[in-house]
Amino acid sequence: MEAGRPTQKLINHEEHEGTRRIAIDHKGETSLNHPAVAACSGLSRIKLLLALSRTPHALLDLATPALGAMLWLGRIPPPHIVILGFLTAFAGYTAVYALNDLVDYRLDREKIQKCGLPCSDHDLDAVYVRHPLAQGMLSLKEGILWTVGWAVIALLGALLLNPVCALVFLVGCLAEMLYCLMFRVSYLRILVSGVVKTAGGIAAVFAVEPDPSIGFLLVLFLWLLSWEIGGQNVPNDLADLDQDRDLLARTVPVHFGAKDASRIVLYSLAAAIGFSMMLFWVTPAGLGFLYLPGALIAGFFLLLLPARRLAESQSPSQASALFNRASYYPLAMLLVVLLSSMV
Repeated sequence: MEAGRPTQKLINHEEHEGTRRIAIDHKGETSLNHPAVAACSGLSRIKLLLALSRTPHALLDLATPALGAMLWLGRIPPPHIVILGFLTAFAGYTAVYALNDLVDYRLDREKIQKCGLPCSDHDLDAVYVRHPLAQGMLSLKEGILWTVGWAVIALLGALLLNPVCALVFLVGCLAEMLYCLMFRVSYLRILVSGVVKTAGGIAAVFAVEPDPSIGFLLVLFLWLLSWEIGGQNVPNDLADLDQDRDLLARTVPVHFGAKDASRIVLYSLAAAIGFSMMLFWVTPAGLGFLYLPGALIAGFFLLLLPARRLAESQSPSQASALFNRASYYPLAMLLVVLLSSMV
């Protein structure tokens, strides 16, 4: 394609029903009258809204607040807390993930225009479709209504659990917006991302205990922060390194390079495993003897092993593999805590 020549790009996305093509013109605009967009109705449209919120990933993230509550109580909370907490957490993650695409709407369209939209069946965040709002498969109005609706549900649920939970949710939303806006500002946005990802676990503790230990909260925060940096944020940016360089992004891999970024990943995940060990002594839950070996096994197979492979290759495929596997870490740790509380 010659520079400066108005040429239409076709962004391919594999779906279960087949291949759908979205036409994006030289200005990055997507035609809402395009057949591929017009075909999205009914259940398909619900699927697009779920894709906006990255629901498959959000469902895995629900393990984090459950983990926070279990680590404090050492048992499953009362049924009304479980039901209200599940609804609130689902609404919260649904709203925050959608908020990411709303704030990044123009940036995502720029990415599609300049770099295309590579989408892999192995990408956990693109099980349905990646960035449906930026592709024009959803209207901006639909995205706003979907996000605000779930945010209101999350806020009401958080208020019923504990007003502090509502405050944590609002801080998480503001941090998500700030994280998106820092794309071309500073690689320290990873710390802001950490605030977002730790919010669910921290809020869950306040949902079951109005006055938790500051020391416990600090270790829990550092644990989830280390996991987010090493297992989610930096690997995700490593997978998009070439694209982010073209967009003049300020991410950890762009700033430090792939080799040093992969080392940061390894060190962060080693720290995450260390903090998971510390939790055994700071939690009031009284966990059984299975916790320490269980935490080590989960950390080794879901974090350290794929991180070591990434450090050796620094390849986008290994970065994506680490991101996907590390996404299951909170769920694995929740199972470890459940088993440990039974013995």
